[in-house]
Amino acid sequence: MMIDELTRGSRGPLLIALAGIGILGTALASQFFGGLNPCHLCMYQRGPYAFVIPAAMLAASLVLAGRDRAAAAITALCSAAFVIGAGVATFHVGVEQKWWEGSSACVGVASGAAKTVDQLRSLLETAPVIRCDEIAWQMFGISMAGYNLIASVALAVFALIAARILAYR
Repeated sequence: MMIDELTRGSRGPLLIALAGIGILGTALASQFFGGLNPCHLCMYQRGPYAFVIPAAMLAASLVLAGRDRAAAAITALCSAAFVIGAGVATFHVGVEQKWWEGSSACVGVASGAAKTVDQLRSLLETAPVIRCDEIAWQMFGISMAGYNLIASVALAVFALIAARILAYR
């Protein structure tokens, strides 16, 4: 199927929303069912998907209402969100590969509230440290951040093509 067929009408924005749901759903499933707790940068990588899912659904609705130019603008914003996501994923891959250091938030965060020094000590000793520079899962030598980078770039290009087709129909 040609890219033009995939992006015809409201299919482009709908496919973008479905891809976002699939990717964000996979991240949440790996966390809640797979035990892969996200690090600080992993959480940031979810942001673009949280924006894109409702935005792409809105764009699909606008196409159905005959407002192609408005849908094109929103779809272009989805492309920009994926570019931002690709930037965060690139930074995360670099931290994982030790090409550069992550932020101070990348060393893990203790959860809970301590009221005494002993409670604080207990929290610090038992809190899991989710480090951004340690790869929790990988397949074929590519980490989840690497797969997110690939998906974000592909979806950015797809959304840009879909926006262009919507704008000039």
